[in-house]
Amino acid sequence: MTFTVPIDNGDSVKIAEEESQRTLYPYVTGTSIVAIKYKDGVLMASDMGGSYGSTLRYKNIERVKAIGKHSLLGASGEISDFQEILRYLDELTLNDNMWDDGNSLGPKEIHNYLTRVMYNRRNKFNPLWNTLVLGGVKNGKSYLGMVSMIGVSFEDDHVATGFGNHLARPILRDEWHADLSFEDGVKLLEKCMRVLLYRDRSAINKLQIAKITEEGVTVSQPYSLKTFWEFSSFHNPTAGAEGSCRMLS
Repeated sequence: MTFTVPIDNGDSVKIAEEESQRTLYPYVTGTSIVAIKYKDGVLMASDMGGSYGSTLRYKNIERVKAIGKHSLLGASGEISDFQEILRYLDELTLNDNMWDDGNSLGPKEIHNYLTRVMYNRRNKFNPLWNTLVLGGVKNGKSYLGMVSMIGVSFEDDHVATGFGNHLARPILRDEWHADLSFEDGVKLLEKCMRVLLYRDRSAINKLQIAKITEEGVTVSQPYSLKTFWEFSSFHNPTAGAEGSCRMLS
């Protein structure tokens, strides 16, 4: 890429030549998203932290958004890339609405679209640094799926990204069932988010829970969980760990 700058005599001079650049690592990132199906639709939880490296720089970032009439999107990873994805989806839903044919894109169509977008950017060696969770309800059927930053996608009854894939999924496998009520589903998500708060340095105690049903999307106001930090293992977390040493008196 060549940059040209005009000078006073009307001529111009080339001042720099530079090859195309790629995002080598994310800058401001969000941590885990946890989502489940319940008897009336889909529930999704995320905290509102944005980490600049290892610094919790931002504490008011919404990472769960409604998409069209039938879908709900959550994202881990680079916040600016998530904003770019939202721009793509705004264009997609606008074009869909312009047909004015009485139909609208459902969650499965949005999920397939996101899979193609992420895989396409991966093939250009310029990926969008996000892991996406897409949930929705259309024609009485709940849908929940996930897409990684390289376009790997799948559907499931419960999904989690980031640290949640390691710490929340075991809880969900033990306690999730298809007939969960809204109240029980919220309690289950709060349990998962509390574990992540204890164990994930990037998590903050400020979260939102969103639900989507046939009636539409509702996103809760931010709130905090009750926590307990007096567990004995928290006082000396490396005690007994392989390679740890004890202070000699």
